[in-house]
Amino acid sequence: MSKWMLPFLVAILFLTTAIENPSAFASSLKDMQVEKQNIEKKKEDLNSDIKVKDSEINKVESKVESIRSQINELTNKVNKTNTDIERVEEEIAQTTREIKKLQKSIAKLEKRIEERDVVLRDRIRAMQVTGGQVNYLDVLLGANSFSDFIDRYSAVSTLMEADRDIMKQQNEDKEQLEVEKKLVEQKLRDQEKRKDELTRLKVSLDSQKKEKAQLVNKLEAEQKKLGKEKKKLEKEYHEAHEVSKEVEQAIAAEEARIAELARQAEIARKKAEEEARKKAAAAAAQKASASKTGGSSNSPAPTPTTPAPPVSNGDWTRPAAGYVSSEFGYRKLDFVDSTNHRGIDVANSSGTPILAAGHGVVQRTGVLGTYGNIIMIKHSVNGKIYTTLYAHLSSINVSSGQVVSKGQVIGKMGNTGRSSGPHLHFEFHIGGWTAYGNSVVNPRSYVPF
Repeated sequence: MSKWMLPFLVAILFLTTAIENPSAFASSLKDMQVEKQNIEKKKEDLNSDIKVKDSEINKVESKVESIRSQINELTNKVNKTNTDIERVEEEIAQTTREIKKLQKSIAKLEKRIEERDVVLRDRIRAMQVTGGQVNYLDVLLGANSFSDFIDRYSAVSTLMEADRDIMKQQNEDKEQLEVEKKLVEQKLRDQEKRKDELTRLKVSLDSQKKEKAQLVNKLEAEQKKLGKEKKKLEKEYHEAHEVSKEVEQAIAAEEARIAELARQAEIARKKAEEEARKKAAAAAAQKASASKTGGSSNSPAPTPTTPAPPVSNGDWTRPAAGYVSSEFGYRKLDFVDSTNHRGIDVANSSGTPILAAGHGVVQRTGVLGTYGNIIMIKHSVNGKIYTTLYAHLSSINVSSGQVVSKGQVIGKMGNTGRSSGPHLHFEFHIGGWTAYGNSVVNPRSYVPF
């Protein structure tokens, strides 16, 4: 259990041990209300922290998703690179096969060239034997007839053309052999280079994937840590909520006890009033009898008190003298557009006596936010519970748990809290007082103003 919860449980335990002391009831109620406010503030803080953790978790999740998307892109690139490498390897294999075919073709060319070289060497040797050249003119002149001349001329022409063709073909074959060798070798070099580039790209992509995967692992670890922290906050929030419910139940029980005190006080008051009425009747009868015998009785004149409104007959009386400066309900103010005024304001000079509007038990005294100094009284009228609140007081003359009578001076008018001048802010609630005002009613429905 969190350490911050201990004070609240102590307050609850204190309440259960204070059953016989009404003053302790009211004091513990005030303490519990303060503790309730502290718990609600703690819940707000925890809820805010939970939202922050949610935001952080979402940010990390977004990063993880982004990086996973990048990893998927890298995987696609790696797959494409593997495909390209396979294609290039196939091209290299195809080029290797082409080279083998070309090598066979080259072998044939080389054989033809070699054969021609033999023929050419023989021709050269023949020319060397004849003095360096074949005397085709002697061949022609040695003809026996014109027909033989024609035959010899045709043969010589054929031999000369053959020589030219052999030389030409020999040169062409050599050139073709050189070109084909260069093309195949260059193609193979280009393919090997392309394969090396793709291999390096694959290594780079694999390295990037590894780095991204490591980053994802770190982010997932951070996400897991944030999740644990969020669960811890949620557990504390749940504990605070449970304690808050217990404090609410304790506050309700305490208010019920105070209400019961107010009912008992009403019963005692009515009984005392009845006894006082009987005594007053007996005293009046005795006075009437004494007057007949010439007796006399001189009562002391009442001592004037600080100006206060006369106490009305009935269950309720006006709580202060002065003029009503603001009625109950919606009103227009200079510093805000509009506000729902929860009570009636009575303005007068500072120090004007404040009276209890009815018989009851003081539930709470002290400072209450913008209300300034306040007194809260719980009333029982014919068994029904009401609560009155007196705000902006300059002084408080009663204490929590004290039984007060209608018209009793309980404090003095002041200007504490958020107030524009000396006045009494008076609220009337059916049942208990609530901060949200869902129990508040117009005081004029009950109290004479």
